[in-house]
Amino acid sequence: MALNNYVDQLKQNKKTIIKYWLSNKSVIEILDSYELDKIIFVKKYASFVIDYYIDVINEKKEIGDCPVINDLLDYLKSKNVSSDELFIICSGFKSALIKNIYDLKINSFDVISEIDYIFERNFAGVLNKYSKTVKDVENKLRKTVGIVNKYVIMSKTDKKGIIKEVSDAFCDISGFSRDELIGKSHNIVRHPDTSQYVFKNLWETILDKKVWQGEIKNQKKNGQAYWVYATIEPSFNQKGQITGFYAIRQDITSKKEVEEQQNILVEQSKSAAMGEMISMIAHQWRQPLQAVSILIQKLPLMKMIEGEVSDEILNQVVEDIGNQLDYMSKTIDDFRDFFKPDKEKEEIKLSKLIEKAIDFLAYMLKVDTIKLNKNAIDDCIVKVHINEVVQVLINIIKNARDVMVEKNDGTQRELNIKYYKNDNFAIIEVEDNAGGIPQNIINRVFEPYFSTKKNKNGTGLGLYMSRTIIEQHSNGRLSVSNSNKGAVFKIELPIN
Repeated sequence: MALNNYVDQLKQNKKTIIKYWLSNKSVIEILDSYELDKIIFVKKYASFVIDYYIDVINEKKEIGDCPVINDLLDYLKSKNVSSDELFIICSGFKSALIKNIYDLKINSFDVISEIDYIFERNFAGVLNKYSKTVKDVENKLRKTVGIVNKYVIMSKTDKKGIIKEVSDAFCDISGFSRDELIGKSHNIVRHPDTSQYVFKNLWETILDKKVWQGEIKNQKKNGQAYWVYATIEPSFNQKGQITGFYAIRQDITSKKEVEEQQNILVEQSKSAAMGEMISMIAHQWRQPLQAVSILIQKLPLMKMIEGEVSDEILNQVVEDIGNQLDYMSKTIDDFRDFFKPDKEKEEIKLSKLIEKAIDFLAYMLKVDTIKLNKNAIDDCIVKVHINEVVQVLINIIKNARDVMVEKNDGTQRELNIKYYKNDNFAIIEVEDNAGGIPQNIINRVFEPYFSTKKNKNGTGLGLYMSRTIIEQHSNGRLSVSNSNKGAVFKIELPIN
């Protein structure tokens, strides 16, 4: 090979060859247009490409055996350089080699022919690899587009909201064919229940060149409703003017159906809780009503015995009756406040939460001779919807009371309430001494409509809603286990 005679000179002139290569106007334009870093190009690729060519000339390597060229192809591919532009870059290298040969005053036809031969053979392999890689990318892209078209609910409209493109997934969920959608206003899937405010806010946002996100209720061709979480953003021309809108949606119909069912359960739970509260009010009022009755009977009895009622006695009776009525009025106020929805979370001590629940149940515990033991290990402040957590405590304590009364085996009824803190949680444990929950059902007590009450008066919603309140509204945990005495319900509330 004639080039063998000039290998040492080529090695010595590597920097010159690279300089010629990167001074080629066409090569510079490509590097600049794709913002290719020239320093990286030289240090990582150019120098090693020249070494590879020298090894081919010395027959140390076969044409095409160059990992660096493969890396260079991957680098150019990542920048979306076309096959034509790749040819220009490679031709620039060949021109640099030939220019250096002329600098060395080597006027050999054989040398130039060998440079052409190596270039053509090598470039043919390079182009083949590059084309295959590009085709692989195109094939993968086509597959990706196909998957997106099939599973992603997408649409494109003009700036007036007229549909220009839709995905297959959009057609599937809406029940309309592509022909029925293209050219129509996007209102074709609008559900009449959707508030005007939603669409007013949507249009104001996207016309202000911002992205809108939110839940929308839509309507299928057959009139059936479905829900989507939509992301809508404007597209622009080169002048920054809005030309249309792109929208991607996620089907959230199942989520909304679950929410609706949960809302029904909440209302049922509220009704059940209201019935229980009225029952407790009746219990709370029984004692003061008896006292008022006795006080009223006291007046005619004294008149019969003593012949008259003194002003002192009359005033005392009136004062005592007033105190009892005040107590009854306060009871009504307490229960009314309990049913007011908590709009904001409030800070409260664990001990105070427990006191509020016990205040509601004090008379019931007294009547049913239940001994209450409180074990205050650590008191701390939590931020919660107070009435909701109090409702949970009342429900747990009342359930414990029902089980102990139902068992009625002569054992002293005891309720143990322990509160403390552990890591980042404030913990309340409520333990009864009724023997515990059978192992075959303990994992089901938080299921909706599951009840263990033999009299069938239980709705089965109490513990389900209690867990919902603690875990979803309070970001805490509610669990149950058995001790050697009975059931232990554990409430864990995050400490801020």
